[in-house]
Amino acid sequence: MRFAFVALASLVLLALLAPAAAWPAGEVASALPESPQALFGELFVAVQQAHLFPDSKVFPDAVPRLAPDLILQRFRQERPQSAAALRSFVDVNFTLPSDAATVMATERLGLGAHIDALWDRLIRSSAAAPAYSSLLPVPRPYVVPGGRFREMYYWDSYFTMLGLVDSGRRELAGDMVRNFASLIDTYGHVPNGTRTYYLSRSQPPFFFKMVGLMSEEDPAAAYARYLPELRREYAFWMQGAADLRRGTAHRRVVALPDGGILNRYWDDAASPRDESYREDAELARSSGREPRQLYRDIRAAAESGWDFSSRWFAEAQDRASIRTTQILPVDLNSLLFGLEAAIRAGCERVGNAACGREFARRTDDRKRAMDRYLWDAHAGAYFDYHWTQGRRNPQLTAATLYPLFVAAASNAQASQVADAVARTLLRPGGLVTTTQQTGQQWDAPNGWAPLQWIAIAGLRQYHEDRPAEAIACRWLVNVRRVFEQSGKLIEKYDVVSTGRSGGGGEYPLQDGFGWTNGVTRRLLSLYPAVATYSSADQCASGATSPQ
Repeated sequence: MRFAFVALASLVLLALLAPAAAWPAGEVASALPESPQALFGELFVAVQQAHLFPDSKVFPDAVPRLAPDLILQRFRQERPQSAAALRSFVDVNFTLPSDAATVMATERLGLGAHIDALWDRLIRSSAAAPAYSSLLPVPRPYVVPGGRFREMYYWDSYFTMLGLVDSGRRELAGDMVRNFASLIDTYGHVPNGTRTYYLSRSQPPFFFKMVGLMSEEDPAAAYARYLPELRREYAFWMQGAADLRRGTAHRRVVALPDGGILNRYWDDAASPRDESYREDAELARSSGREPRQLYRDIRAAAESGWDFSSRWFAEAQDRASIRTTQILPVDLNSLLFGLEAAIRAGCERVGNAACGREFARRTDDRKRAMDRYLWDAHAGAYFDYHWTQGRRNPQLTAATLYPLFVAAASNAQASQVADAVARTLLRPGGLVTTTQQTGQQWDAPNGWAPLQWIAIAGLRQYHEDRPAEAIACRWLVNVRRVFEQSGKLIEKYDVVSTGRSGGGGEYPLQDGFGWTNGVTRRLLSLYPAVATYSSADQCASGATSPQ
């Protein structure tokens, strides 16, 4: 069967919509290393469109055996005319990656002991990356999530580090903090993950929370130590805010009609993602939408970490209706409130009163904007805001708990959120991500470890102990049941029908799994009695008042 090169030129143009050139001129980004899509052009497009590998992430992670220009010269001379010939060409010229495989529990270890033993299987080091590889070097060892996720990821790592600390691996957690600080110092921000193709976007800004783990009794001391990196990351998220006119947006900032500033997710490239090139290009062809905007919205959702969810869709069942850049998310703005508060505390600790006053004002301004645009007093919950339409999105999601996590809510707001979550999102196996069942992995019936922790930690901070314990208990019972059946900890879980793995998404279910390990390990420390429960029937209802 001959390999089709029909319309290859137009596909190359899609690939070369300049991920690097999309960066604003004069910024750190202009010097960033190029992604495989940019380096290999027509070869990259041919490989991804031929669907040589079940997972589109395989080829971007492959290590070239020669310089890219020499490989491209070979490709143009040989012009492989079938999928088999193309695969042979790839095998000769690239070293393909292997998954970060983990081993199932073969001994009758308890769940906590299994996690403690699992960390070493997930540790990687890449102080020097192979020549022309997409891997970004970082100076210290780190923990990968597992499976196809062979590199260090941004927001995953905070939840992983929770467990490292409780497993007595504080030094390794500190190494990961130093890695993230190094990324900020090198690139001006933390990329989605340590691959060149992730450099055009970040992920939810949890660096300040990681730093706080280094001094949990006195976080300000750690904030002071990492103050330059905290401020640099903040500048990345706020770039362009000072010059915005009301009702306009630039990159990750939006100026609202009343002059308030809130943030959105974004990506500085407008081409198909390297790791999902074929899928993105096919969606663009079938959607009828302008491709660059569609790609931008897809990539912005990837920056959110919720890739994908009906939360970002104009029509719940239609991924092509994704409109991420038109939405001001509760989680992102809460985390930036937390980052502003951390910078204030760090500035005050080093005696910089002017900086402390500036960031006190910034937290006040953001809270005021969040209360006006994201808080719904009638529903008693926080909702994302559709800034181009001037309305809140009506869908309640687990992101509503982020303001509690960073102490941006009042006591009254926290109490109302606790009630709304218990009524709407609490399921037998934990907290469901959304109430929509769409086949997307960040929708029902799935629950994810990071969102359980955000909810539990946020509720505990406001002394909403009963709903916090209900979520923790149901989640731990669910994780334990799957572990006893499979010997694994996995990426996501079905929280509606307990004891089952989650599903949906762009790739098969992954095991390992970094953030599940971390959150589970921390919860076992906080709720040791729950570790013995065998059924969610033993868990509290989650209601904040008697039923």
